[in-house]
Amino acid sequence: MTGILELRDVHRTHGDGPNAVQALRGVTLTVRAGELVAIMGPSGSGKSTLLNLAGGLDRPDTGEVLVEGASLGTLSNRHLSAVRRRTIGYVFQDFNLLPSLTAAENVALPLELDGKGLRAARSAALTALGEVGLTELAARFPDEMSGGQQQRVAIARALVGDRRLVLADEPTGALDSQTGEAVLRVLRERVDAGAAGLLVTHEARHAGWADRVIFLRDGVIIDSSGPLDSADDLLERTS
Repeated sequence: MTGILELRDVHRTHGDGPNAVQALRGVTLTVRAGELVAIMGPSGSGKSTLLNLAGGLDRPDTGEVLVEGASLGTLSNRHLSAVRRRTIGYVFQDFNLLPSLTAAENVALPLELDGKGLRAARSAALTALGEVGLTELAARFPDEMSGGQQQRVAIARALVGDRRLVLADEPTGALDSQTGEAVLRVLRERVDAGAAGLLVTHEARHAGWADRVIFLRDGVIIDSSGPLDSADDLLERTS
């Protein structure tokens, strides 16, 4: 069975000459529908680079990244943007909400950019905000919300519409433990409904929500396990 996301022997180097850093070295990974995969590893191991490649925000030097069978490296910028709007939901560490838009407007924006009518886009946005428990904050602007509330708006924006691939980069970093668990539950529910999910985290308890845990070091996958009772076991084996 093919995956919604496939990385095939992917290499990515940042910088040139003596300052060059091999961020990924021959990474091969498949994430299927209904599967949540957690990516763990020390700082500088290549986790964020992997996520950026999966989301079409960066391109590999060699190798191939496919989303639902489409090779991202062969797409024009226009088609790649369309894939990101329609198929890929990306949860950033720093929220990336537009301060001049309300919560509902931020969530509806990807749908509006893709040509969806205003009323339909706002209706879908309210549904997505309801999934993360923020319906009552739909009319608030980002600076009127706490960091945790802003992160939940960012989660809603990543889930709005029919996103088949959800990428999350430390999505609970700004949240208290209770809110963080609620966010992971929403991510898990979307994956169980048929999406594929890729979660970058340094928290073993968060990796426990995943079906598989991949451990990266120096741009190489050095171990894989799952599902886990505790990702601490994986960390111990790879330390």
